[in-house]
Amino acid sequence: MGGWGLVRFVDDRGLEAAEDLARRAMEEAERIERKYSRFLETSLVSRINRAAGRSPVAVDEETVMLVEKALDLARRTGGAFDPTVGVLRRAWNWREKRVPPQSEIEALLPLVDHGQVAVALGTVFLRREGMEIDLGGIGKEYAVDRIASLLREAGVESAIVNLSGDVACIRARGDGRPWKIGVLDPRDRNRCRFSVRLSWGGGIASSGDYERYFVQDGRRYHHLLDARTGWPARGVAGTTVVAGTAFEAGMAATGAFLLGPEEGPRYLEDAAGIEGALITETGDLRTTPGMLRCTDLPGSFYAAHPDI
Repeated sequence: MGGWGLVRFVDDRGLEAAEDLARRAMEEAERIERKYSRFLETSLVSRINRAAGRSPVAVDEETVMLVEKALDLARRTGGAFDPTVGVLRRAWNWREKRVPPQSEIEALLPLVDHGQVAVALGTVFLRREGMEIDLGGIGKEYAVDRIASLLREAGVESAIVNLSGDVACIRARGDGRPWKIGVLDPRDRNRCRFSVRLSWGGGIASSGDYERYFVQDGRRYHHLLDARTGWPARGVAGTTVVAGTAFEAGMAATGAFLLGPEEGPRYLEDAAGIEGALITETGDLRTTPGMLRCTDLPGSFYAAHPDI
């Protein structure tokens, strides 16, 4: 999934049982990557993309759910997020630090259209030849939740799953204290901007312009593309969202980032069951009111009691 992973859990059934559970957690992450990575020719996503414009591809209930969730996010963000945006990687290359001409992007934009993704009778069909679906924007958070569910079903009552900063927690830590997850500053990755405390479980996800990017002529070009324009979204450097699951948090964090510093906070405030924070490109912090209940931001309980 293009990053690192960490799973920690408390269990009293012996080393052998714990190591077996850890292996199962790793295998679940690998299963999801093999199934949904657009970089693997054998993945289900690659099969769907190869069949674009030609024929529907039979899929299972898990895939139907993921695709429908991605399409719903596209509708709720007015198309700023779009699971078919992956085709724009033909124009953008962050390793080569290449800024494509506008004409190259415009030639690809007709293939970016979530309205041309059909999900029916257990199949997924991309109606236009050359289209590509990419579930990378939501797949990692889904993997986090699947691992957490595996641990929970195995009887684990205290755990944290962290895949490249997207997190799911099962209840509190083994000592009863809340899990403490630091949110790094988008412009200074050695500085913790604030921390999130979770004592009841739940998920945390972040989106930002600091993972894959390059700077040219003083401008930052990152991989979070606004599907409406084909260009990197502007105005926000990072978003962090707390929700009942990492999957819900990830979708909201991505949506808020792409919608920008004005629409993004409103999007988070209107969403049920989530709280979030945006850090703008200028360093301003904008949060939903409920973030004070689960962070050490100024004015919060945890700011007054930092040792908890």
